[in-house]
Amino acid sequence: MKTVEDLLQGYRSFRKGIYSKQAALYRELGEGQNPRIMLIACADSRAEPSDIFNAAPGQLFVVRNVANLVPPYQPDDGLHGVSAALEYAVNVLKIEHIVVMGHGGCGGIAASLAGEGTPEIGEFVTPWVRLLEAARARVVESGSINPQFALELEGVETSLGNLMSFPFVKRAVEAGELELHGAWFAIKHGELHWRNPKTGRFEVIEP
Repeated sequence: MKTVEDLLQGYRSFRKGIYSKQAALYRELGEGQNPRIMLIACADSRAEPSDIFNAAPGQLFVVRNVANLVPPYQPDDGLHGVSAALEYAVNVLKIEHIVVMGHGGCGGIAASLAGEGTPEIGEFVTPWVRLLEAARARVVESGSINPQFALELEGVETSLGNLMSFPFVKRAVEAGELELHGAWFAIKHGELHWRNPKTGRFEVIEP
C-alpha cells in the first residue's frame, strides 16, 4: 500500500470479504472485549502479531512501539503510553498472559547499537532506546559475532525484567494469575523462537 486510496480500497475489500463472513463476531466485539493475551511487539511494519499468530479480532490486546520495549515502573506526571496500556490490561481486562516479542532486523535495536548522534537516533528515539543501555553494554562486552541478534534477544529480557517492576504485574504473577513470556520472530524465515522459562533460552517452535 502506498496511497490513501490503497487504504480505502483495502477497506472495501475487507467489508466485502472478511467482515461479511464474520459480521456476527464484529457485532459481538462491539459490545466489549475479553482477550486473555497481551502482546507487546515492535511497530515494525513487517512483524504483524495478528498474522504471525493467526489471531482473530478480539483475541490479542496488542501494544506496539519502537523495539518492543517496556519501560520500568515510574509513577510521575509523564506521559506513559505503554504503562497505561499495561495497567488497563492487567487491572481491568485481567489478562492472563503477556508476551514480549522481538524480531529480526529491528531498527530500534540497530539504532541502539549505532549510538547517539547517528541519523537513526532522533529527538524521541534517543531517550527511548536508552532503555537498552545496560543490555547493549552486555552485548558489546560479550564480543558477540552478531550483536544485532544478541541485543534483540536481550531487549526482550530487558522488557520482561521491567514488567516485574510494576507492582500490579508482580502481584498478579506471584498470585499465579499472570504469566510472562518472551518470543522472537525471524522475519526472513517466518520462524518463531519462544523463550524457555526454565533455561532462558529461545527455542524454535516447529511449524
